[in-house]
Formats: sequence, structure tokens, C-alpha cells
Amino acid sequence: MLQEVKWSESRVYRSYDKHEPMEFYLKALTNSESFDLLLGYFSSSAINILSLGFARFIYNGGKVRIVANHILSKADKGILQDAKVGNYDPDIIDLLNIKSLKNSLDEYGQHFFNCLSYLIANGRIEIVLVSPKKGRGLSHFKSGTFSDGTDTIGFKASCNFTYSGITQNLEELDVFLLWENSRSSKLIKSQTEYFENIFFKNADFVNYIEPNDIQIAIENEFNSKTIDELIVDEVELLKARNRVLNNPYLNDLIVHEEEEVYKIATTPRFPYPAGPRGYQELAFKNWKANDKKGIFAMATGTGKTITALNCLYNEYLESEFYRAVIIVPTISLVEQWVEECEKFNFKNITTVSSKTDWTRYFSEVLTKSLLEDSSYIIIVTYASFPRSKFQQFFKKLNEQTLLIADEAHNLGSGSLIRILQDVHLKRRIGLSATINRKYDDIGNVEIQNFFQSNSPHTFEYPMKEALEKGVLCPYKYIPHIVYMNEEEQVQYLVVSKQLYKYIDSKTGRYKDCQEVTDLLMRRKRIIHKCDNKRFSFSNILKEELKLKGNLKYTLVYAPEGKEQDFSESDDHESEEKLIEQYSRIVRSADDFTTVKQFTGATKNRSELLEQFGNGDIDVLISMKCLDEGVDVPRSELAIFCSSTGNPRQFVQRRGRVLRTHDDKKFATIHDLIVLPDKDSIENIDTVKGLIISELLRVNDFASLAMNSHDSFNILEEELNYYGINLYNLTEEE
Repeated sequence: MLQEVKWSESRVYRSYDKHEPMEFYLKALTNSESFDLLLGYFSSSAINILSLGFARFIYNGGKVRIVANHILSKADKGILQDAKVGNYDPDIIDLLNIKSLKNSLDEYGQHFFNCLSYLIANGRIEIVLVSPKKGRGLSHFKSGTFSDGTDTIGFKASCNFTYSGITQNLEELDVFLLWENSRSSKLIKSQTEYFENIFFKNADFVNYIEPNDIQIAIENEFNSKTIDELIVDEVELLKARNRVLNNPYLNDLIVHEEEEVYKIATTPRFPYPAGPRGYQELAFKNWKANDKKGIFAMATGTGKTITALNCLYNEYLESEFYRAVIIVPTISLVEQWVEECEKFNFKNITTVSSKTDWTRYFSEVLTKSLLEDSSYIIIVTYASFPRSKFQQFFKKLNEQTLLIADEAHNLGSGSLIRILQDVHLKRRIGLSATINRKYDDIGNVEIQNFFQSNSPHTFEYPMKEALEKGVLCPYKYIPHIVYMNEEEQVQYLVVSKQLYKYIDSKTGRYKDCQEVTDLLMRRKRIIHKCDNKRFSFSNILKEELKLKGNLKYTLVYAPEGKEQDFSESDDHESEEKLIEQYSRIVRSADDFTTVKQFTGATKNRSELLEQFGNGDIDVLISMKCLDEGVDVPRSELAIFCSSTGNPRQFVQRRGRVLRTHDDKKFATIHDLIVLPDKDSIENIDTVKGLIISELLRVNDFASLAMNSHDSFNILEEELNYYGINLYNLTEEE
């Protein structure tokens, strides 16, 4: 790369010459993968010329090492006193005063530090700061080396320390090419040795300043830019600089660089430098081999979204355009999918929901697609998808548009299943951690046929494999047996006896009828709202507080609805929602614990999740809103107080907690298991089926946990009493 660049024949670059310093920095930055910079001092004149090309360098994976004086010494300032004009104070930047630094920068300096902030946040920069020792510090020029991994070039630049020199950015620099001759090689070697002597803190002529606080301050003050935003900024800065240049040669170079950066700003790409993971590549291959149809059955937290969008990205690589309709369960998931699409640098994204005015944008998409092979992405909720207003637009889309159904099990319900046969899009991906719908064989068959994917599905990535390979974090699973109170038990046994009459003697299952459905719902509500859960929940909180000293990064799944009342009174107006009761238990456990509810009525959800991730909110308590599509990787502790009877919900909830985070070694899950008091049961057979259903998730959760043996031991007495072999529960089911 560096050897292919046409460098100045004299190897000298001067301001207002044919070959200006800006030319050198642009070429060096955009053709390198690492950069060592020694700065005598920070000032606008010293850094703003480095800003152009910096974002592209970062985009290409560039890494930086900086050694610098944190500020000019008093003697240094004296050199500049003759440059003082009126109240003008030369632009000297003190890195120990970040707020002052930010206010002193022009747009080029701002861009430079925005780039530094990005590098800090992504662990791609190392900074060593020094102060003078016994009147000696670093030399006042800047110098450094660029490397492309094979070849190296060095430079040494001087600055004109006059008022005009600073304000007009006068500079001269010499360049040394490693491969050119022995002199250049020796100069680069000497330069590298000098730099690394200081960098590795072996220099006795300077005092070292710990940069940690400064790096944190830089990141806090300049932390809002993504790489895409930095690229866009760089395009604008290149345009602005080009308008004031009088150097035709440099003008042409900047125009070329502007074009290259614009391509980067508008071209789709895989969002992570390492590329897709092996299993994500395999998912694409399997999908392609299945005529670009299929179901991706992937454990929650393993990157279903990225896996599906990687297929769309490969579509782009094949055809140079991309087209997709993405169906999602909730409006919050619409927003999350938009963010994920933007990571791939996909553009022309239209969102369709009850809260957006989407018709005009959809019409524009259709019109443009009829005239040319244009790219577009339409993200729509399951609620809006079957509506006639959306369908009249949808049916006009090109049949090669990719249909992605997130949480694809939703397609097996009501109005959705009725329109599957009319969907004309040929390319399809269904995503779900638990694709099968419980007690809905017809819905399961329809979904499998739609995606041409029977079990084993087009691609499967189970929880066990994800844990073994570190895609999900390990976890401890602690089940807690909660017994019904006397009133609950009476009602539970009454319903159970009624259900027992509906068991089919041939299949051993309940008969398919409305009476069974109603009775099962009644019994589920008894378990779901079991009063003793609150006492057990309170004890868990106390135990965790003793263990950790706080309840930070805790998710609580509370039962839905209000406290159950078995009395005949119709006056339930004063009943309090259960989530309010569980929230109050959290508050009473510790005066310093902050708790917020996350419900359908919650506004500013993203802000709430950010506060939780930052540790500003300790506990998030929800009923169902954290089930699908909410990303909370910082969560370390989960308490399941809600017995829904739906295995999909428990699997999704576990996946929320098992997402990896740099500061999380493992997660802990407390699970409240509601059982009848066995001393009050006359006929075990009447309740055994329900107990198996309640314990089914215990088998799944415990078998993959770090403390698997301990989890099973907690339930040993109950299992022996009912004659249940937990290890064989899956087979029994």
C-alpha cells in the first residue's frame, strides 16, 4: 500500500507549495493500518491538519499510539508572547482541562478529537502524556511513523511559531521511506527507538502523567459519534477545505479522497471488522441451498438479527442492491431493527406502524423500484402487516424482495395465518428461539410449509452450543419451591379434578375442547398469581443484597394483573396491580435501590434501558415487555416471579439475561416454582400433569447451568414424591 503511493520526489512537503503537508497526511493515513505520533504540544495548528483522512484511517481498522506533552511549559509560552495581538492568547490546548479544550477547537480540531474518542471507546488507541522534567520536555515539532503492516514511512514536521504560522497553519515536513535507502532506514529506526523509549516509560528526562482520567474525559466530552457519522463529517470537512485551497494538485487529491470517503459513507458493509461468525456464514449457506427460504431456530442472544441481515448483505454483494420487508412484533422492535440495519449501512428504510405516517414513503419506494433496481427496507409490525392498507402496497413489491419474520411463531395466529398463502415474496427467513407453537399443530405446519423448513430447520443454533462457545455467558440457576396457600390449593384441586375427567385414555392428553381451555386458564391464573411468591421474592432480594451488597443490573418478571380474589364480591376497584406490589417489595428491601417499571405504558423506553445499562437504575421490573426484542446485555440477575406456562417466554427471558458483556462473568437466575402442598393431595394423578408442565423448564434451565447438580437437588424431595424423573421430562412431554 505505502510503496504504491506517489510521494513527493524531494520527500519534502511545504505549506503553499505544490506538495503540501495535507497531501502527505491524506496519503499516509488512508494507506496505513497503524500510526505512531509524537506531539511536542497540542494546538490547533498541530492537530487540525491531521484531521482529514483520520476517519477513513479508522474505518480501515487503524490503530494509534500517541506520545505528547500535555501542555507547553512556561518557557514555551514565552516563545510565543511576541505573537500576541490584543487579547489574543495563542491556541495552546491543555489536556488536563478537557472542557476548555473542547471550546478552543475549530471544526477540524473537533473532528480530530471525535476520532480520538472513537478509538478510545473501541480500544484502538494508547496515549502516553508527559510533562517537562528539569526544564526538559519533548521537542516542539511533531513526528511519527505510518505502517501498512509490511512497510513503514517516517516524517518529521516543524511549525512556524509565529501568530501567522499558527493561524495559517504553516508547516514543513520531511519524509523517510523505509525501503528507499539505508539513510531512511536508519532515520526511521532511530525515530522508532526514541518514540518507544518514551512510550514504554523508560525515558528519564520527562515526568509521566497517567492518561486514564484524560481518556475518560475525552470520551465523555466527544462521545457521540459513530464511525458512519465520522465519515460523513470528513466528507463535509474535505469539501470545506477544498473551497479555500489554491493548489490545483491538492484540489484534485481532495476531490478523489472525497469520492472515496463518500463511497464508504453510502456502501453497505458487515458492521464488525472480524466479519460474520462461522455459524452466521453457515446459516447463509444453508438458506441459499434451500432456495433462499428457511427458518433460523437460534437461541435468544445469539444474534438472530445480524444473521438474517447478513443474508440480505450477501444479496447486495450478488446484485449490488438490497430489498427486504421485515415483520416484527412490537414498535420498540421496529426501532431496534432500524438501528441494526443502519449498522450495515443500509439506507432507504421505511417503518410501518400505527404511530408512523408511512404511505408517502412507501409510494416513493414503489415508484423508484419500478424505474430502476433500487434498494429499500420496509419494517412493519405484525399488527399492521395484514391490514388492507399495507397489503395494497405490499402486493406491488418485487417478488424477489426478502421477507424476514422476526419471532416467526407469531405468523401462526389468526389473521396472519390466513394471508400466508397469498404472500408473493419468494425469499423468506423466519427467526425464532422457539418456533413451535404450543398446542397448535396446524399453525406449526403452516409456518414450516411457508418457509419450506421442517425440523431440523434450515439452521439451528441451540443454547447449549452458544454457551459452550462463549456466544452467551454462563449462568447459575436457582429454583425456589413456592407452595400455594390454603385457599389457592382448594381452588386448584377443584379445577384439577374437573380437568381429570377430560383426559383421553388413549393418548393420555386432554381432549381438544373449549371446556378444557377454560379450565386450564383458570388453573394457570391460580399458579400465576400465587400469594406466597411475594414472600419468596422478598427473601431472594435479601439474600442477593447480603451476597453482593446491591441489586444493580437486576431484571424482575412480575405476574400480570391484580391480586386474585376468591370471594364472591364484585367490588375489586381498590385492588392493586401485582407489579406495583412487587415494585414496593424491591423498594422496601433497600433504601438505596432504584427501581423502575417497564410496561406497555412506559415512555422513553430506550432512555430507561440506557439508564439501566449505566447503573443509574438498579432494578427493572416488567410483566411481558422484556420478552421480545429488548436488549439488556448488562443484566446479571433475573428473578422469574411469573408462571406463564408458556415455555417460549421463559426461554426468551433467559436469553435476555445471558447476553454477553465485558463486565459480566456470569448471570444468576432465580425461578419461583409453584406447587401444591403434597400433604393435601388425595389423588396424585389429578395434579401430576400440571406439576410436570411447571417443572419442564427446570429440566432445561438446570441442565445447562453452572450449578446443575445443586439445582436438581433442590427439587429432589418433590420429584421423588410424585415419581418424576426430571432427566427424562423432555421425553415424557
